[in-house]
Amino acid sequence: MAQAQTHEIDPSFLELPLRALADAALARARALGAGHADFRFERVRDASWRLRDARLAGSSDSTDSGYAVRVVHGGAWGFASGVDLTMDAAARVATQAVEMAKLSARVIEAAGSEERVELADEPSHGERTWVSAYEVNPFEVPDAEKTGLMAEWSERLLGADGVSHVDATLMTVQENKFYADTAGTVTTQQRVRLLPQLTAVAVAESGDFDSMRTLAPPAGRGWEYARGTGWDWDGELARMPELLAEKMRAPSVEPGAYDLVVDPSNLWLTIHESIGHATELDRALGYEAAFAGTSFATFDQLGTLKYGSRLMNVTGDRTTEHGLSTIGYDDEGVAAQSWDLVRDGTLVGYQLDRRIARLTGLGRSNGCAFADSPSHVPVQRMANVSLQPAPDGPSTEELIAGVRRGVFVMGDRSWSIDMQRFNFQFTGQRFYRIENGRLAGQLRNVAYQATTTDFWGSMEAVGGPQTYVLGGAFNCGKAQPGQIAAVSHGCPSALFRGVNILNTTQEAGR
Repeated sequence: MAQAQTHEIDPSFLELPLRALADAALARARALGAGHADFRFERVRDASWRLRDARLAGSSDSTDSGYAVRVVHGGAWGFASGVDLTMDAAARVATQAVEMAKLSARVIEAAGSEERVELADEPSHGERTWVSAYEVNPFEVPDAEKTGLMAEWSERLLGADGVSHVDATLMTVQENKFYADTAGTVTTQQRVRLLPQLTAVAVAESGDFDSMRTLAPPAGRGWEYARGTGWDWDGELARMPELLAEKMRAPSVEPGAYDLVVDPSNLWLTIHESIGHATELDRALGYEAAFAGTSFATFDQLGTLKYGSRLMNVTGDRTTEHGLSTIGYDDEGVAAQSWDLVRDGTLVGYQLDRRIARLTGLGRSNGCAFADSPSHVPVQRMANVSLQPAPDGPSTEELIAGVRRGVFVMGDRSWSIDMQRFNFQFTGQRFYRIENGRLAGQLRNVAYQATTTDFWGSMEAVGGPQTYVLGGAFNCGKAQPGQIAAVSHGCPSALFRGVNILNTTQEAGR
């Protein structure tokens, strides 16, 4: 996906023998009869800091670097990886990948399966370079400045009445990938991401306690994000102590059916669990079940499943600016795209890699192959899956004004969902009682419960673009051995009618 680059690829990455290693590996794979081969060199640097009451409590800074060769030979996958930066070593890794494919083909034949690995067509993109959208690479900022800012924020919270403790974390990642395949695509890419997060804890004399975490999402941005580009940190930190004090005084919710207005800071996670994972086609087909299970949104229901109300329009997108899953080209050389998953409430698409796209006859892959490490094989991973706002939709305040008796939800906390992505419950950071169109104070011990189709079917109104926020997470898990991927989910505020509300304290038997 073409974009204006504001930064160059890290020179230290370009100094590695990327092209020579790729040429040696691909030449060996071709000579051994591979119908397809790709080479991926990856270097991922991950640094984080943890502070407790404004004091550094721990830090880490690690780099995962190496390369992998993946082949299709005899209708089966082969994969191998290495770290030795010599041409002979790269050729040996390619040989190992072909040998693995031959072994896999014998196992498949012995099992009586006739299924062969075939990949959907993808045009050759030639040589391409892509860098994510950011202003200041966080790895070019002194560590003392980063920890100093987190300590300063912590001290602001600690200086307020009612705040007993503050936990702060900062996570930063720089990811570089070089990819080349036998079709002629060669890509070199770089992206950074950042997650600052603070949690304030209040402890009453009675021993009662509660916490409140910042609502700021992780972002595909640089250090400018921590300095206020894209989020009002000063404003959020100034409000948190009084919000936490109000939460400590808040009454426990009475369970029952309520209308729900859900803020994007909470709704993104419901999208991730009930739509994002459910529309991964490898799950829907039963090829994948690790971490999140399979999916109720099975392939035979494509084009017919009523996922939600007609206001529900959900896209998969690998091109969203500052998205955590945004990339120029995926780990199969497929150009980033945007496409519909749910249109007017009906399931119309899935997230695909090249093998699943060809297997199901859906045409071209939409670029969802990703590996989190050079030692891991690419698997089908989630795009930025987002609920679209209504072009002339209401503000959050207007949504609340349309509710007589309800609850307003902000911030994510815990969740539970079954292995078909169907039955779920979610909690949050803050809940407010809505009475006759107005907020009437906070509530505690709240969770909302539904099935996926009932919940999205009850969506009566969708906020406008002014309510849209790009949320997300650094830690979406999938596959065996497990892999972790970062992913964003954008959404507006939305109104849901007649949702079941649980009292979490009563449900726990306390």
